[in-house]
Parts: sequence; C-alpha cells; structure tokens
Amino acid sequence: METTFQRIYMDHHATTPLDPRVLETMMPYLTSEFGNASSNTHAFGWRAKEAVELARQQIAKLIGCNPEEIIFTNGATESDNLAIKGVAQQYRRKGNHLITSQIEHSAILESCKTLEKDGFEVTYLPVDQYGMVDPQDVKEAITDQTILISIIYASNEVGTINPLSEIGEISQDHGVLFHSDAVQGIGKIESNVDTLKVDLMSLTAHKMYGPKGIGALHIRSKRPKIRIKPQNHGGGQEANIRSGTLNVPNIVGFGTACEIAQSEMEAEAKHLTNLRNHLHQKISENIDCIQVHGHPEKRLSHNLNVRFDGIESKAIINTVSKKVAISAGSACTTQVVEPSHVLLAIGLGEDQTHSSIRVGCGRFNTDEEIEIAADEIYHAVESLEKIRI
Repeated sequence: METTFQRIYMDHHATTPLDPRVLETMMPYLTSEFGNASSNTHAFGWRAKEAVELARQQIAKLIGCNPEEIIFTNGATESDNLAIKGVAQQYRRKGNHLITSQIEHSAILESCKTLEKDGFEVTYLPVDQYGMVDPQDVKEAITDQTILISIIYASNEVGTINPLSEIGEISQDHGVLFHSDAVQGIGKIESNVDTLKVDLMSLTAHKMYGPKGIGALHIRSKRPKIRIKPQNHGGGQEANIRSGTLNVPNIVGFGTACEIAQSEMEAEAKHLTNLRNHLHQKISENIDCIQVHGHPEKRLSHNLNVRFDGIESKAIINTVSKKVAISAGSACTTQVVEPSHVLLAIGLGEDQTHSSIRVGCGRFNTDEEIEIAADEIYHAVESLEKIRI
C-alpha cells in the first residue's frame, strides 16, 4: 500500500498553523455562540461581548498595556495603515514629517508613499549589514516637523531585532510619537510596550498560531494620550476608531493564542533556537558556499535566512517543494519579481538577493523534520551546482 508523504512546513514567517487549543476555544463562537458583540438587548450579544473583552485582556496582558488600548482590526496591514495614516492626518497641523526604515513591511512603505502624494515628507533610514536601524540615525533625522517614527520590531526576512527601547527613548525626548510593526516579534520575544517605549504597536494573530483575518493596533491612552483619525466609518465600534462588526470567533482565537504564548514563550524560544541551529549545522556540513543573513545574536529564534551564491533561490524552493515548504522572502510580495528590498538594504547585490532562501521553524516542527529539510536543501543545492557547472 502506497504511503502519502506529509509535507514539512517551514515557512512560519508567512503564517503559522492554527494551534488546536486555539481552535477549541473558537468553536463555540463559530456554532452556538454566534451573537453580535454589538447586540446589547439579549444574552447572545452579551456573551459575545464578554468573549471579546476577555480576549482584549489576554492580548493586553501579553504586551503589558491596558485592555482599552487594544483596537481590533482585520490584520496587520490594516493596523499599519491605521497607525501611519491615522496619526499623520490627526497631527498634520503639528508637522508633516515621518521617519521609517528601508526594511519595513510593504504596508508601512506603501502607506508612507501614499502620504507623500498628499504632501507629507518621509525619511527612509538605512540599516547596517545585519538589517538593524541605528538609533543615532533616528535622532539625527528628527526635525521640528516630525510627528511619527515607525520602525519594525523584528525583520520578517532576516530576523534581526531592532533596538526599539533606545529609539523609543529618543522619540520621547523629542516629543515624537513612536509606532512599531511588531508582527514577527509578538509571542516570540518580550514585547512589553512600556519597556520598548512604543506609543502604537501593530499585531496580528496568524503569525502566532492564531486565525487569519484578525489583528489589533495598540494605541497608548495616556502619557501621552494618542488620537488617530479613523480610516473607515460606520457603527462606531472599537471606540469609534475602527467601525465594523467584530469578528468574535477570530478575536477569541487571538486572545487564546496570546495566552498560550505568554506561558510558553521562553521554552518555545529554546526549542526553536535548537531546531534552527541544528538545521544550519546540517546544511553547513555539506555546503561551503552558504552565507547567513541577519544579526548573529539579536535575531528571532526561528529565523534562518541563507544565501547560496550562483544558485537561484527559486530553483532551490521548487526542487524541495514536494517535501518541504520554504520561501525566498515576504509572503506579502510574492507576486513581485523584483529583488527583496530588505536584502538590498543590507548591502546585497541583485544577483545575491535572488540566491537567498528563508526558512522559518515552528512550534510543531520536530528534530526528524529538521533532518529531512536539511537533506532536501543540501541535495537541491548539490544538484543545481552540477547543472551550473
């Protein structure tokens, strides 16, 4: 009898599988508990609202903020748009200058480009060879017109973790609001908003074993109290900042995912670091041309972004795809054939960017899967090198 091989998923930067514990808490709200959280005249609505508020508390606890500072959105892209455009439009009388980096998610970069068409000025800071923003560069870029700084917490491509607390201190000293797209960091590394000194933080559930289609924006409510201009209008849900019927099942799942992350983050980081290092070691044993991108220490525990000069990453990915799922970079720009803007920013040439693959280990990966993935990548590179020669 023929056995079916199960593909190994190692693209956890793009998305993560839904944790069964998360699904379990969601199921009642997908079936019997179907009430609208805005319905305040009967028990169906009351129970839905109670579930939403519990999830809000669970998310707030993970990042160390007050529950009322969590505004639900449909994902990180909406959260980023709401933060960047909402702050810029709200504080336009104060200034028209924003600061961000060259390695941001496309949701940040495209939002900034849209604002530039509307008369705003944006400074796109460079990064070092590891993909890290220098706080001194942030400080020097601030002008009397600067109203917002937005720096990604951890790179979704090379895994480097930015020094947010240092940048946040600079922003506070200059009276400038500070936002971070923290999607890749939440649930994996410490993300307390007071420690990081951020005023706004974008979150999403599906990068941390929660459901797709639900995200949140943290907006500081005091010291300072931040106001942002809504980007959609309707029934006035979410403190009149983000109108629309709340996605109760996904919100419940988001809350559970955060609660699990809170209790298991430290142990999981060790597990993922071991898997990542094991994978790197196994590949390096047989391949001399491998180059690792990202900071050697200040990086996400599950990230491995490597380059094989002279070999197309697309060819490697296609060769291993029947058994192992990996990628060449951000899933949000997979339809774009241009080289990765992140890899270009850290100093790679265009050819080198097309020779890089990204592997993201996850909660449910095993040592056996790492062995298989390493062998598949090695054999793919070996066979492609022979063709090239």
